[in-house]
Amino acid sequence: MMFTNIDWALIGEATIDTLLMTGFSLIFTVIIGLPLGVILFLTSKHQMLQNGPVYQVLSFVVNVLRSVPFLILLIVMIPFTRVLAGTSLGVEGAVPPLVASAAPFFARLVENVLRELDPGVSEACRAMGANSRQTVLLALIPEATTGIVAAMIVTAIALVGYSAMSGVIGGGGLGDLALRFGYQRYQTDVMVVTVAILVVMVQLLQVFGDRLVARLNRR
Repeated sequence: MMFTNIDWALIGEATIDTLLMTGFSLIFTVIIGLPLGVILFLTSKHQMLQNGPVYQVLSFVVNVLRSVPFLILLIVMIPFTRVLAGTSLGVEGAVPPLVASAAPFFARLVENVLRELDPGVSEACRAMGANSRQTVLLALIPEATTGIVAAMIVTAIALVGYSAMSGVIGGGGLGDLALRFGYQRYQTDVMVVTVAILVVMVQLLQVFGDRLVARLNRR
């Protein structure tokens, strides 16, 4: 009978690993991507710190990292990941490439969110004598909170999918389990369960994100 030979303890462990990979990666992605997105916005045309060369360099780096398929990035980053995390396997080995892939994506989302703000916000801050740091921390970020939270949810959902792909190089989690048991050992039931869990994760993240954004909008 289907599902009778599944090691549910192994499924549970893989699920926890996927949650850890997604959670830690999202934290570091926000830590890196939020300031990067703000800098991209501030150094772009007609903004407070307009600087063409800086913007072009940062934009080029972001576009390059976003354009590299995640599977290739996983493999290319193995030497760097070993230096940074001490291993290229497991949760620790999956986090650096996940962050390298997601941070530029999140930064671009943040930049777009800030571009959609009313230009009058920045102009009012400048008229009151606020510097760029005060304008960002006290006006732009608070005004863009809802959009930034929505961008975080989108990034978290993308990270769930990326974390599954990290199983190709032994990154652990549900992707690794699906590859080793579902694909290599032809255990279709394991494949079905892992896919179902990933779908549930994405749905829960989306529902939670939608409700959080709706609550922030009401405020």
